[in-house]
Amino acid sequence: MASYRQIYYHIVFGTKYRQKTIPDEHCDKLYKYIWGIIKNKNCKLYRINGSLDHLHIMSDLHPSIALADYLRTIKTSSSIWLKTQPEFPRFIGWAEGYAAFTISHSDRHRVIEYIKNQKEHHKKESFPVEYKRLLKEFDVDFDEKYFL
Repeated sequence: MASYRQIYYHIVFGTKYRQKTIPDEHCDKLYKYIWGIIKNKNCKLYRINGSLDHLHIMSDLHPSIALADYLRTIKTSSSIWLKTQPEFPRFIGWAEGYAAFTISHSDRHRVIEYIKNQKEHHKKESFPVEYKRLLKEFDVDFDEKYFL
């Protein structure tokens, strides 16, 4: 018998020290690189987007990989790659940690649209404010010291 799954994750992580090191004019190159990592992990990318200081990814998760390993691979590989790219001269790394929220099948289109509109969204709300709001919305305990 075959195994089937549908595990959607909305993943968010930022740049080290929330530095604005991912220029809009070059972000597609980064997104394509991360898409390749996701495909190599037998996962499916539904949407990736972000702003100068963070990324949002909506993908499924193959049952053969743990979420922590998945994110470690994405962040480590993309960090090494970014540091070799002349379009990202100020990038020094990703911040430690991430947020990952499970998404229901019925909410997937809403989350995809939310991620698609990140650049417009962040004209009104900063990343730290958004991050705290998402953690509260999903009822995740967090330590305020990481937002100072």
